[in-house]
Formats: sequence, C-alpha cells, structure tokens
Amino acid sequence: MRARDLAVEYPTVTPDDSALDAARLLARHGLPALLVADARGRPVAVLPGSRLLRLLIPRYVRDDPNLARVYDEGHADRLCARLAERTVADLLRDDRLPLPVVDADATVMEIASVMDQARSPMVAVCERRGEAMLGAVAVSRLLTRLLPDD
Repeated sequence: MRARDLAVEYPTVTPDDSALDAARLLARHGLPALLVADARGRPVAVLPGSRLLRLLIPRYVRDDPNLARVYDEGHADRLCARLAERTVADLLRDDRLPLPVVDADATVMEIASVMDQARSPMVAVCERRGEAMLGAVAVSRLLTRLLPDD
C-alpha cells in the first residue's frame, strides 16, 4: 500500500492564521495535529497539539512543573487568552524538526520512518515534494494498516 492510498483530506491552517483559531479547529475535530500550508497548498509544517499546549503553560510552570498543582482552575480557564495574541507562525518559530512529508509512492515503512524522524503524529502526502498536498496520513490510520486483524 502506498501513501496515496492511505492519504485522506485533512484540515489545514496557514502561518498567518490565529493560534486560537488553530486550537479551536484542532479541538473541534479531535485532531492530534494540524497541517500548516502555504497559500499554494504546499505543506510547510505540522503543528502538534502539544505545541499549542506548550504556549498555554506559563514559563515558570514549565520550568518547575510542581507549580502546576497550585495553579487554580480560575486562572487555568483564562490560559487560552495567550493564543489570541499569537499566530501559527509564532508557534513554529523554534521548530527544528524535519518537515514530515512523503511523496505519493511512499511505502508504509517510509511513512513510519518519516513520522519517527520528525516526531510527528502525521505526514503530509504530495504527488512530488514541493507540490500541493494530496492529503495526510495520521499515525492512527497507519497503525490500522500495520496492525494484524484480531
């Protein structure tokens, strides 16, 4: 089975989109990550949900996770306000991982390898590198293909 056979349509955001809108899209659809695409539909990054959460957590809590226990729920409910001030591009500034993209002829093992190298829960699938996306393969879809039947 090739990447083109596993790829499905997947929501995308652009670097200029609001981080808050991206978080809403991720939550609304129960997605592990979002694909970030340029104006021509070419993949530029994968934005894992964990990256959005990282922005929500105050630096002092990231530096000392024990402080998370004393953070009251009233303040926790206002954490998403930080996202309204940021764009998707802001969330990607420190991204040094390789872009998780495969061509349409990639095998299941190639897809798994790219996910591993990029530490990404999904890969974008393009007919050829540098072209618009055909879709994406999430780790859950890949595992469904790899796991033996019960």
